[in-house]
Amino acid sequence: MLQKHISSQAAIREHELDPSGTGRQDQHLHSLAYSSRYATSDIPKYELPDKSCEPVVAYQLVHDELELDGRPAMNCASFVHTWMEPEADKLIMENISKNLSDQDEYPATMRVQARCISIIGNLWNAKEAIGTPTVGSSEAVMLGGLAMKKRWQAKRHAENKDVHHPNIVFGNNAQVALEKFARYFDVEARMIPVSEESHHVLDIHKAVEACDENTIGIFIILGSTYTGHFEDVEGLCKLLDELQEKKGHDIPLHIDAASGGFVAPFAFPELKWDFRSPRVVSINASGHKFGLSYAGIGWVLWRSSDYLPKDLIFELHYLGGTEYTYNLNFSRPACFMISQYYNFIRLGFEGYTRIVQNDLANARLFSEALENSGYFDLVSDMHRAEGVFGWRHRAGRKPNPKKTKVNYNPSLPVVSFKLTDDFKKEYPHVKQSAISTLLKTKGWIVPNYALPPAEEDIEILRVVVRESLSRDMIDRLIDDIENATNSLKDIEGEVDEAVYAPLEKFSKIVQKRKAHAREKSNKIHVKKPRTYARAC
Repeated sequence: MLQKHISSQAAIREHELDPSGTGRQDQHLHSLAYSSRYATSDIPKYELPDKSCEPVVAYQLVHDELELDGRPAMNCASFVHTWMEPEADKLIMENISKNLSDQDEYPATMRVQARCISIIGNLWNAKEAIGTPTVGSSEAVMLGGLAMKKRWQAKRHAENKDVHHPNIVFGNNAQVALEKFARYFDVEARMIPVSEESHHVLDIHKAVEACDENTIGIFIILGSTYTGHFEDVEGLCKLLDELQEKKGHDIPLHIDAASGGFVAPFAFPELKWDFRSPRVVSINASGHKFGLSYAGIGWVLWRSSDYLPKDLIFELHYLGGTEYTYNLNFSRPACFMISQYYNFIRLGFEGYTRIVQNDLANARLFSEALENSGYFDLVSDMHRAEGVFGWRHRAGRKPNPKKTKVNYNPSLPVVSFKLTDDFKKEYPHVKQSAISTLLKTKGWIVPNYALPPAEEDIEILRVVVRESLSRDMIDRLIDDIENATNSLKDIEGEVDEAVYAPLEKFSKIVQKRKAHAREKSNKIHVKKPRTYARAC
């Protein structure tokens, strides 16, 4: 996250230090809640203090400020896991000082890492995979994309063809890391608009139409961050086979399974999204999402060493040993990789399956309750029978009562919803963003934002159902959403802007105004992304 430096002489200093307009002249100093007990001298916020302070003072000061953060368990916006068992916490603290890049110093840690690669490779139906841990899926996507680019360049060199105009194809529902790869590594991003017909994810037919001899590959998302839908890997592979027969273009796939990589194997084992498909050359996943570890661990695997160009691998003679590495980062904590291994041996296939199935069951219960309220349409389809899509179907086909097992649409446990058109016509003064704001007063973080370009006229509220969101909490969240909606609904007539302003402060209009003001004051040209990201 980029942050602006505030110097002692900066003209912006006074505004930054007194955003509330209280007129305090000491906004640049920390104020301890218990200053009379500690009797400490003033501690500056933006400059290094001249003198040291007692550890209890430093702890209390930082602790008190962080108390203003939201509660992780009630953060329904994030896919990142926020709870582990005490034994896992203990392992993390025992190994928190270990550096994952020091392979020669920590041989036992390296053995644990190798086991994790094998466990994940088996989970994704690999036969001879090679892989590496990363700090998360953003780094892993970069590594996967770069390997595809280098393989494409090597092939073009061998054919004595141009190597300077590579492109990559993906949907504009992509997480911003995919667009970062294209921009940072000079690859043209051919972003395919999503639509209701494509279920708000990549349209595989349009993706194939965008491919040519310069296409290094296609990024496929196993679990859209907007609606949780899985993109159709098997269907795309069939279309690419036909393309290769007609035009000779051999297009590989990288699967961005940041969330779905630890959902699909347990909830939808028959779904062919992984290395069972020959076109899938690499897969990434976040251990700190549905891998159930804390933030700081991701994974990327290639189907074999043939798909990882050797000129990307560095042989290091450092700290007394020889290391082979392919990462963007060097030093990074080993403890979160170790926590991932703890989960593997602690939960096993049975435990992961039970947790994922419970997440999905809770998400379906939540979806049906929202639909039954009559206020909301469900944009996500994870609670609908397999093959039924779109909020106009409500809950979709009723399952056959003679069947013992109901097949649902493959998806993440993500619930995306919006106010119905009928509700908006009857209560035009109710803003969907205001529901999100009122929920914050109850401690919930439920984001409201627009769907990707081409569907940006549709705003959704989204809830990620993680393990820490219990059935009781879901019941409470449903009540709070309905109460917030009823409170807004009961406001009659047009609401004066001055009264409504507090509820609108997080709205799209206000955010755009702030973004425009910042860009104007900074006088910095910012290239506008075409995914969900917005210009600074």
